[in-house]
Amino acid sequence: MDPVITERLVLRSFAERDLDDLHAIQRRPDVARHLRWEARTRQETRDALAVRVTQTGLGAEGDNLAVAVELRATGRVIGDLNLVWLSEELGRAEIGFVMNPDHGGRGYAAEAARAVLRIAFETYGFHRVVGLCNGANHPSMRLMERIGMRREAFLVEAEMLKGERVDLAVYAMLRREWDAAPARP
Repeated sequence: MDPVITERLVLRSFAERDLDDLHAIQRRPDVARHLRWEARTRQETRDALAVRVTQTGLGAEGDNLAVAVELRATGRVIGDLNLVWLSEELGRAEIGFVMNPDHGGRGYAAEAARAVLRIAFETYGFHRVVGLCNGANHPSMRLMERIGMRREAFLVEAEMLKGERVDLAVYAMLRREWDAAPARP
C-alpha cells in the first residue's frame, strides 16, 4: 500500500521493524480482552507480523489489507487496522482496528479509521463497509459512531468469544453516506 499521510499519522504497510511497537500493543491483556486472541508473547507477535507484512493490498475477495498506524511525531506504530474484502458481488468490506491504549483519548483512532474508510470507498470503490465488535466494547462502538458509521444491529449472545457467549454490535456505512458527509480533513 502506498503510505497515506494525515494530519498526525502515516498509514502504511507493516514492516519487520514494527515488531517492538506491535508487540507493545498485542501483549496487553486490556487490548486482547475483546479480541479473538489472548495477549500475545513476543514470538506470537512476530508470527502475526510475518503475515501482516504480506497483506499490502486488496486484489480479490477474502484479502486483508493490514495497515500500520504510525505517529508522525515519533515514527512509532500506535495502531493496527484492517480492511477485509468480504464480498465482490456486494461490494462489501469490513474495517477493524486495534490501538495502543497509551495513545488513547487524542483522536488518533478516529483519524486513522477515517483514512481507512477513504481507502475503502475512494481507492477500492466499495459500496458498503461494516464494522463489528463485542457488544461490551463501548470504546469501539463510540469510535464507529464518531467516524460516521451507523449502528444497524445489536445481536444478543450472537458470538462465541473465548468460550463465552457475547453480544455483537454491527455498524455500517454506505458509499453514498461517505460521499454526502461533510468534508473531512
